[in-house]
Amino acid sequence: MDNVAVRASMESLTDHLVRSKWTLISGGVALGLFILWRSQHDRASQKRIKAATATEPSLLRKHTTYEAYNTPSHFTYPKIRTFYKEHQQASKLPRDIPLLVFIHGLGGSVAQFEPLLTSLINVASCLAIDLPGCGLSDFSPKDPRAYTTLALAELVVAAIDKFRDAQNGQKVVLIGHSMGCSITALLASSASPLHSSTKDFVAGMVSICPRATSFSAAEVLTLKRLQGLPTYIFDLFRWYDRRGGINSRSVSRMVGEAADEDTRKLQLQFNEQSQSAVFQLMAAGGVGRFELPGQDIWSTIKVPLFLVAGQADHLTPVAEVEQINTWLTERAHGSPQPARTIRSVPLPTVAGDTLGLQRKAQTNAIDLDRPRMDSGTAIQDEHTATKHSFALKTTIFPAPSGHGLMYVSSTVRVLSGMIENFLARHVDERLGQGWQLQHLTTSGKWDVKNLKKWQSIDACSAPIAGLFRAMKTMREVDDVHCPKEFVKHFSRNAVEDGVAIVVDISHETPVYHPKGLEDAGVEYHKFPTVSKETPKAEEVQGFIDLVDKIRETKMVVPPATIGVHCHYGFNRTGFFLICYMVERLDYRLQDAIAEFAEKRPPGVKHSHFVNELYVRYAVHMERRGTVVG
Repeated sequence: MDNVAVRASMESLTDHLVRSKWTLISGGVALGLFILWRSQHDRASQKRIKAATATEPSLLRKHTTYEAYNTPSHFTYPKIRTFYKEHQQASKLPRDIPLLVFIHGLGGSVAQFEPLLTSLINVASCLAIDLPGCGLSDFSPKDPRAYTTLALAELVVAAIDKFRDAQNGQKVVLIGHSMGCSITALLASSASPLHSSTKDFVAGMVSICPRATSFSAAEVLTLKRLQGLPTYIFDLFRWYDRRGGINSRSVSRMVGEAADEDTRKLQLQFNEQSQSAVFQLMAAGGVGRFELPGQDIWSTIKVPLFLVAGQADHLTPVAEVEQINTWLTERAHGSPQPARTIRSVPLPTVAGDTLGLQRKAQTNAIDLDRPRMDSGTAIQDEHTATKHSFALKTTIFPAPSGHGLMYVSSTVRVLSGMIENFLARHVDERLGQGWQLQHLTTSGKWDVKNLKKWQSIDACSAPIAGLFRAMKTMREVDDVHCPKEFVKHFSRNAVEDGVAIVVDISHETPVYHPKGLEDAGVEYHKFPTVSKETPKAEEVQGFIDLVDKIRETKMVVPPATIGVHCHYGFNRTGFFLICYMVERLDYRLQDAIAEFAEKRPPGVKHSHFVNELYVRYAVHMERRGTVVG
């Protein structure tokens, strides 16, 4: 018996030592991982901010400030990146034209809205912020209560109050993406705790990939586990999820399996810039003292609402948009249901189709009693009214459109056009470029600078390098060089090597309505640059990327050409075209300069532009990996 007891004691001691050994080993591994993570964390944070700054589009960089905001819940957000761009013609337009306010989602940033902003800054002043710890905003305060959906909504109200022209009665249109839609819903709903502070200024709402329902019990459990997970462990999970880079699951989850390489690169950049600790706090905030908005909030939105979803979105599926639609249209028993109009419109694939889809939508409208949002290759577009008698538009982009459809090149132009049309038709007609153009031209407030000089310059060059035509800007009220006359004489429908796409590189809002081009099958792209200054390297790269994309997607098929214009079509236009000829078309610098001068005489006029070209492309100098001479 004693031997048995001794043996049992020895076995127990051995088991204890083994367990202790593995406890020590596992603890040591965990401690080692933590020390390794901690040593890299500050460096990674600095690298993240540096990378975000380096990849910042020029539009955002130029109009960014860092603001401190205080909220009614007594939180201070000391350094919030704030983008505010006043309408180019704000001083000449009514002061109360609504302000567009953009709110990104969980793990997102203002940069995700840049493709939309490039278009919508032409119709209204625009405001957007990076939520705390996101993008370029400081991760402060650290109090978890400052990251609930309600607290973040209060922060947005504080930003709006700082930039909205309340004195002149300016209202706002809220444009949200993903979790940002939950924030905007709190600002727009009459059942929201914030209604008393927002009821007088919310004029409309656009929700891109919204979440309708609150978290399920299983999701709440997952989020609570995530909240309790050490950040360095969550970082490891995210690192594992990003294996494969642009082809990783983390990228495909957002933009879909069929996304192109450029979109994947952009999404990977967004993923890498998202901070795990911020993600944990915001995700936890959705299950805190105020959950994500549900039926009580969404069903009491009493402003015009545009809902957008992607058929291949697995994060916020189409069912979420359909649920919001149901909540807003269901009426008491016996009450008549609002009339619905369902439109099926093919996605545009070539130049000119973007505006064409609107005409097809008008002719293909079918009135149905019930919505039918089936998948396919067409955009499903439904128009109805809410039970509160406000406009309700629901658009489903077909697969492969997913959660990132607002910055995917194949959908963003269509989406921006739809948003502008919705705002002008259902929120305020003054948000339409057509109304603004009419107002400014009839009042003599919008015209080209130095009209006599502009009139003396040829409208459009002969084809340059078989790919481009250099132009002067058009003038809506001109009898000779307005969009209507341009397409008659220089479009691909008029001449075989005519213009299929116009790239406007002027900094200002154009003094013509691009709709006149697009209605005639000539697509319009805005790529704003600053006059008198030689384009920066990143601007040249951006222009090259844009033209590459146009050529790769067969949007321009030779001998059709790309029209490019600044104001007069000599210096900035010549600089960009010459850079492209050297970097992509194998021209020697001297030959590219001569080609441009021959087709657009007298060529580049400013000597400092020519000098800069020689500095960048002189013999044996290396330019982004390409040796030219």
